[in-house]
Amino acid sequence: MPWLPSMVWLVLLVVFAIVEAVTVGLASVWFAAGALVALLATFFTDNIWIQIFLFVAVSAAALAALRPLAKKYVTPKQVATNADRVIGREAVVTEDIDNLKATGAVKIFGVLWSARGAEDTPIPAGSTVIVKEIDGVKLIVSKKN
Repeated sequence: MPWLPSMVWLVLLVVFAIVEAVTVGLASVWFAAGALVALLATFFTDNIWIQIFLFVAVSAAALAALRPLAKKYVTPKQVATNADRVIGREAVVTEDIDNLKATGAVKIFGVLWSARGAEDTPIPAGSTVIVKEIDGVKLIVSKKN
């Protein structure tokens, strides 16, 4: 059965390629490269240990060489907005906050934000509130006691 090692490496190559196609984050391309080299090695040697060594060596080399590049170019960049710095701070209500009418705005650090109350009680304009959390583009606030 001299064709058996070739079939094993071919099956592994296909499996790793399918896993790579299904996933988004370059999960198994390194192993697909190793399986391809091991498959090519079957044409030159019947020694399974050489094939396994080539699989491991090429997979490790591809992982070590390309993973940093993949992380740099594939991983989405997150832009820090510092929006969370408003949590726990005081703001002034500029438009009556009424959750039932879905209205309300506050001004904090010179920036106008849409706002909703943490409780369902309306908060009149001119009141001072404390920012509890950020929900999308809205601040969730509570009236300051």
